[in-house]
Amino acid sequence: MNNLQTFYGPNAGYVLELYEQYLNDPASVDAVTRAAFEHWSPQETGADEAEHPNLSSVTESAASFQVAHVVAASALARAIRERGHLGAHLDPLGSEPLGDPALVPETHGISDADLAQLPPSIIGGHASEGVHNALEAIHALRAMYSGTISYEFDQVKSPVERGWLRDAVGLSLYHEIPHIDLRRKLLRKLTQVESFEKFLQQTFPGQTRFSIEGIDMLIPMLNEIVSGAAESGSEEVIIGMAHRGRLNVLARVLGKPYGAILSEFMHMKRNAGDTFNESFRFGWIGDVKYHLGAQYVLNEQSEIGLKVSLAPNPSHLEFVNAVVEGMTRAAQETREEAGFPRRDPERARAVVIHGDAAFSGEGIVAETMNLWNLRGYSAGGTLHIIANNQLGYTTEPQDSRSTHFASDLAKGFEIPIIHVNADDPDVVLAAARLAFAYQDEFHKDILIDLVGYRRWGHNEGDEPSFTQPVMYEFIRSHPTVREIYARQLEREGLITAQEAEQLMTDALAILVKAKREAEEGLYILTSDEAAEQNEQLVEAIQSTPPTVSAEQLRTLNDELLTWPHNFEPNPKLARLLQRRANTLGDEGGIDWGQAEALAFASILVDGTPIRLSGQDSERGTFSHRHAVIHDQRSGESYSPLQHLNGSSASFAIYNSPLSEVAVMGFEYGYGVHAPETLVLWEAQYGDFANVAQTIIDQFVSSGRTKWLQESSLVLLLPHGYEGKGPEHSSARLERYLALSAQNNWRVVNCSTAGQYFHVLRRQAFYLTRAPRPLVILTPKSLLRHPLANTTLRELTEGSFQPVLDDVEALTRAESIRRVVLSSGKMAIDLLGNERRKQAEDVALVRIEELYPFPQEELKRVLAHYPRAKEVIWVQEEPQNMGAWKYLSPRLKALLDVKTKLHVLARPESCSPATGFSELFQSEQDTLIEGALGSSIKEVGGSKHGR
Repeated sequence: MNNLQTFYGPNAGYVLELYEQYLNDPASVDAVTRAAFEHWSPQETGADEAEHPNLSSVTESAASFQVAHVVAASALARAIRERGHLGAHLDPLGSEPLGDPALVPETHGISDADLAQLPPSIIGGHASEGVHNALEAIHALRAMYSGTISYEFDQVKSPVERGWLRDAVGLSLYHEIPHIDLRRKLLRKLTQVESFEKFLQQTFPGQTRFSIEGIDMLIPMLNEIVSGAAESGSEEVIIGMAHRGRLNVLARVLGKPYGAILSEFMHMKRNAGDTFNESFRFGWIGDVKYHLGAQYVLNEQSEIGLKVSLAPNPSHLEFVNAVVEGMTRAAQETREEAGFPRRDPERARAVVIHGDAAFSGEGIVAETMNLWNLRGYSAGGTLHIIANNQLGYTTEPQDSRSTHFASDLAKGFEIPIIHVNADDPDVVLAAARLAFAYQDEFHKDILIDLVGYRRWGHNEGDEPSFTQPVMYEFIRSHPTVREIYARQLEREGLITAQEAEQLMTDALAILVKAKREAEEGLYILTSDEAAEQNEQLVEAIQSTPPTVSAEQLRTLNDELLTWPHNFEPNPKLARLLQRRANTLGDEGGIDWGQAEALAFASILVDGTPIRLSGQDSERGTFSHRHAVIHDQRSGESYSPLQHLNGSSASFAIYNSPLSEVAVMGFEYGYGVHAPETLVLWEAQYGDFANVAQTIIDQFVSSGRTKWLQESSLVLLLPHGYEGKGPEHSSARLERYLALSAQNNWRVVNCSTAGQYFHVLRRQAFYLTRAPRPLVILTPKSLLRHPLANTTLRELTEGSFQPVLDDVEALTRAESIRRVVLSSGKMAIDLLGNERRKQAEDVALVRIEELYPFPQEELKRVLAHYPRAKEVIWVQEEPQNMGAWKYLSPRLKALLDVKTKLHVLARPESCSPATGFSELFQSEQDTLIEGALGSSIKEVGGSKHGR
């Protein structure tokens, strides 16, 4: 091609206009194009000289560089940089890459011969350095972006970061040529990984272990990342992953003894006897071996050892991601001063290992990645690894995601992506070093797509050829990465075949010894250890938090109503807050928001940090909290709780993203890693927690039972039937009570602000003494209800009471014929109803703590009414919801045979509440009339006899 005749129409016009622009102002075009135009004169192009008058002044001698070739070469280079991953050889099983026409020279109208005639500067970048022409530069560029490693960086918006990444790739900054000793060490690591899996396969055939085989390089990759963290001065690396490869990670990264893992395979063969019985009794029943976590201290003998933690997780795959982010944030922060916690993102590093199908299929992945740059949730950048088996259970990629690459979701969050072939060990380690360096430099997320395969089925009892016969026919004859690397070292003369075989023999011998240790029972938790833990718990629960003096609460109240000079909050809000200055007298009037603020303030000055998050938690969904106030002129914010005199603890409050599952998981992880901190998550409405049911079921309610993982997370769940429809009425109390067992948490439905004050203080007191999660059904209409208000005396002299007796009824205890039990808003509706005055033979008793069931407290209260003939449980919820099914057997066991037990509830329903306000009010009137009326028969269809 000797001229521009290959450019037609708009394309030819564009080139000529560009040349004309160059003639007018050479500096207006880029340097590469300017260099080409300096030696070029247009020949016959088919262009109208009348449209381009400046062309007439140009000589018609042949151009030494053809603009067409320059443009084509530049376009080819850009395509390789942007789309080279589409032509990369990433599959260890040898499948052809997807490809892209833009990666082929002929698509751009240029050949290799043409490229060889162009200078390398046209390609630009580091590929043009040290080569003789554009063809050699293109070859260098393909080696960078379309080999067994490739990159996607264009989604990164920051030019600084893109430049850093291009330099890292172009200069091969992290592609080290390892010393012979390091290469032999890598072979030894791969041998240890493979031998462990082979030993398990031979020793425990058919037992599920979710083998790592096919992505064996995950272990050396994690070792490399951990080493980088240690060298950078980090104090902790926190890892989250699902079950695939977990046992090898525990052994080879966390240092869990082989014998401990092997003993878990042998449990079914042991006569556990009292060991399991006692463990169950004391609230620990364990989990399967591939869900367990561990901690390991690297360089333990040094002054500062790096702690490596693997978070335990359920089979709900990606849900541990959010937990790890919360744990990491907690590890990065110090909370010993007032104000927000101080944070150093380099103190702790998060590493999250994903499944390829789960990464795109599980919504929690996107929710968690969305947290990376939010002020309340950033963990300083997470290093993501997709352990890419190219299969999800038995589902192939075309059936499990709508994108070609498993990693494509990450591009929406501007996360750089490195794709790498898991059968190329040296390149995999280069990917790990680059990823760690980027995260270390920018404190942002980065992702490695480690493309491997799965040597066995989904688990070791699965037959993969049922569904992937062609793939597994190939896998059966495909060498392991250890074999591939050993042969490579043999070819290079760095090791002999006999030495490689001896490494395997030695590794297996270690495992045989570990099995003998496991058979001797060296790694079994004894019932004595479980009993000791339980004794400590019982002792802690019997202790009570100290009281707060009236003087101290008055001082704190004054500070909570103080803001800086020249700070102007909203006038209406200022008036509302200043009303709290007049509630500490004998007449009372302390509402829910003020009681909470006083509780928080007293906890902070006691030295306990607090973290609270949720949608709109700074103000409170119902405009009751106002923990953060805003200047009406500048918009600046101020939180009195962060400026308390004498406080030596941080107070952090954040409005969360519109997420429940990721944020609740984050807060659970934060509290686990900062056990001295009172951590609270607030639902905008109680039923919003439905979305986070997996976090509740698999972590909050059962984490201690499965993993001995202590949590004191508080869930604040607004609850109450007020005729607003099915949604936002019920916080689904029945779900929490159904999960209540083995003293796993506490479930409370307070009816007064004073009770809320005391339960918060009790929870803070128990943090390190008897840690348990706390579920509180918080109110909506009761937030300002006079009967729910409290007095200063109740705060200073009282304590949390699991059961509240009827003070008025006690004055006529001998005449009481009916005891009505209720909790929360239902209790206040009964207490405030005008019918109560006529119901002189009725006692209204409130069960404030539903779990643990207050058997002794309720028994004592009922004994106050010896002539009572019936006990009625009244609840807002339909009869098949709420607390009734949980309470019924417990109340029956408590009452004598002469006392009748009834329930008053809305009729059984599949929906929590009616959408019609008139029907709601009719139902509520019926419940109240039934409880306070002359006969239980008046309730009609909602009665339930003993």
